[in-house]
Amino acid sequence: MRLSAPAAAALFSAVLALPASAAPAETFPGAPGVITLSGKCAKLVVAKFDATKGCKNELASVTLANGVVTFIFTSDGKALGFQGDGSGIKPASNGNARLPLSLVTTGVGNKMTGEVKVAGFCTFGNPYAGKPIAIECTAESKDSSFTGSFRTGGKLVKKGK
Repeated sequence: MRLSAPAAAALFSAVLALPASAAPAETFPGAPGVITLSGKCAKLVVAKFDATKGCKNELASVTLANGVVTFIFTSDGKALGFQGDGSGIKPASNGNARLPLSLVTTGVGNKMTGEVKVAGFCTFGNPYAGKPIAIECTAESKDSSFTGSFRTGGKLVKKGK
């Protein structure tokens, strides 16, 4: 659809006239890219191995162009990603949302090389609201279980590409 110059000007003026509260709020996980949250890694467990002690106090949320969302926890240089299709995100209790999981990915540093099919979910709040939120993920494969829990401090997030 093409807008004529007068129609485009009218639309632009109407958008500028909207009150700030009518502007679309930032959503989480959001558009394709990387968001880094700071806070406290409360729990990171793979099968019977508890990696919480070495867990970094940052969590990455990666959204791909195809809508796949991955929450990545890191501990002692190793990464554990909880991955699901962002189109499956549904509202959950207390203003949170829930992402159904299909894979847990593993890697070292910035390279994710392993993947395990799982069933599970991540429940999370919106860090753009300016208050502390929790991101809690649980998943099970046929051979193992995975748990990650992270709490933000309520500060704004860092965005990357």
